[in-house]
Amino acid sequence: MQFQKSLRFFSSMPVTFVTAAALVFVAVVDVGAAQAEAPKANKAVKALGNVNAPQGGAFLYNLRVEPTTLNPITGTDLYNQTIQTYVMDTLMSRNYETYGWDPALAEKMEVSKDGTEFTFTVRSGAVWSDGKPITVEDVKFSFDVIFDDKYNAAHARPYYENISKAEVTGPNTIKFVTKSKYHGNERVLAALTVLPKHFYGNADEGKKKNKTILGSGPYVLKEYNQGQAIILERNKTWWGNAVPEQRGRYNFQTIRMRFDKEDSLVIERLKKGELHFDELTPDSYTVKAVGPEFGTTVLKKKVENLQSKSYGYIGWNLKREMFADKKVRRGLAHLMNREEMNKKFRFGMSLPATGPWYQQSEYANPAVKAISFDPKKAGALFKEAGWADTNKDGVLDKGGKPFEFTLFYANKDTQKYWVMYQEDMKKVGVKMNLQLLEWNALLKNMDERKFDAVAMAWGGGSVDLDPKQIWHTESSKEGGSNRIGYSNPEVDKLIDQGAAELDKKKRVQIYRKVYAMIAEDAPYAFLFNDKYVLYAVNKQIGLPKDTFKFTVGADYWWMTDVK
Repeated sequence: MQFQKSLRFFSSMPVTFVTAAALVFVAVVDVGAAQAEAPKANKAVKALGNVNAPQGGAFLYNLRVEPTTLNPITGTDLYNQTIQTYVMDTLMSRNYETYGWDPALAEKMEVSKDGTEFTFTVRSGAVWSDGKPITVEDVKFSFDVIFDDKYNAAHARPYYENISKAEVTGPNTIKFVTKSKYHGNERVLAALTVLPKHFYGNADEGKKKNKTILGSGPYVLKEYNQGQAIILERNKTWWGNAVPEQRGRYNFQTIRMRFDKEDSLVIERLKKGELHFDELTPDSYTVKAVGPEFGTTVLKKKVENLQSKSYGYIGWNLKREMFADKKVRRGLAHLMNREEMNKKFRFGMSLPATGPWYQQSEYANPAVKAISFDPKKAGALFKEAGWADTNKDGVLDKGGKPFEFTLFYANKDTQKYWVMYQEDMKKVGVKMNLQLLEWNALLKNMDERKFDAVAMAWGGGSVDLDPKQIWHTESSKEGGSNRIGYSNPEVDKLIDQGAAELDKKKRVQIYRKVYAMIAEDAPYAFLFNDKYVLYAVNKQIGLPKDTFKFTVGADYWWMTDVK
């Protein structure tokens, strides 16, 4: 619902650290130029792909992790959103080259002069994949369910809380009225994913929709073999099939999505042609993706574009007594040897993250520096916080309790990071246990706040961001994305102030203050921001270019051997 087709506005999505395998290829996050405001929609649209690209063939894709659900109302993870990009439609879509809004399920978007009313004209003749017509009532339903507790969509509310109502104004038109001016109003409304009311309208059947999905997008769900693969098939009734500007897009007849997690297995499948593409980590790009196949049947790509950047983190459960102390959190950050990790595991291709979103953003405070690796300073901070090895067993303690906790993680390939971190903690008397969990189990523990610390990552999110989803106290409620329970009244105040500030230059300054304050609080141990987009693609796949200006854009690829 709150996710934009192709380049979503969605602020951030949780992913397992260093496995954001769909972030840039199906463009699961909203991306754009940090130096300019987005152009307005409704201008002439030019086809971006190869209009003569052949259609057909099966694209073999690795989703990495099986989605917790396919239900677009309740789904919150990256993998659910990846499926949505293919099966669902939003009202408008981002243009990969201009960052402007292009028509999608809505043919037109009109904004009132005072910026408080947004009217969309729904495309005539568009149908759901089951053949039923799409109506403005479906659009209204898609908005209304966000605020209906029966549908369990609380995670979406922070985006739409400034929209007071959706009003049907004609056979094909719907008007959204806002409560106040907000810099993200246009973005969240244009990005509204439209749901079929006749299929999702009964909230009591929510769980029955976990293994199926119905939309109006370019693909339909053909098969879902749990634990093995999801297969999508081209939608014969998709409205875009008859739209000239969509020519050259969504060319594959089928898309087969596997759930392979380990890099070594993924590399072998790439070599054998069992996968046509995968995002590469710096480690896999440099060390693992080698052999005679690479450069011949499989091509490695290292590109730069203007998309927003993801970052990994270790999140501390601030409801745990030991992590409630900022001195402890900053001490733990000083034990993260990111310089060595970057050199040893990432081959210098990353930047040490400095704060709560990617540091290349104009909203990031350039004065904030990454917390340095400094075990002596960490020890001093722990001492100030009252931790000492009183029983001489090598582990710090306080009030009779040892400085011991467990880190949950879901990607086996990242274990080397945590083992290094674990060893550096041990040297100063901190005992960190490591526990590998399945993705669904990890999410469940996070949702229920049953964790000490967790290794995760956020997708890059929108260039014109809003920190509320992750960092506002209101977002720490059940169903919210602030799962660690971070709360700072001054940060809340500034986030709210920034949301209402339409002058971008002023908003930048407000959010830079937010960035600095959160970085100082160290609610996460912030890890890395990537410099490059790295991926491998089978030579059978045709590409109009290695990357568009704002994203790689795999939805414009095709099979070269289709006749």
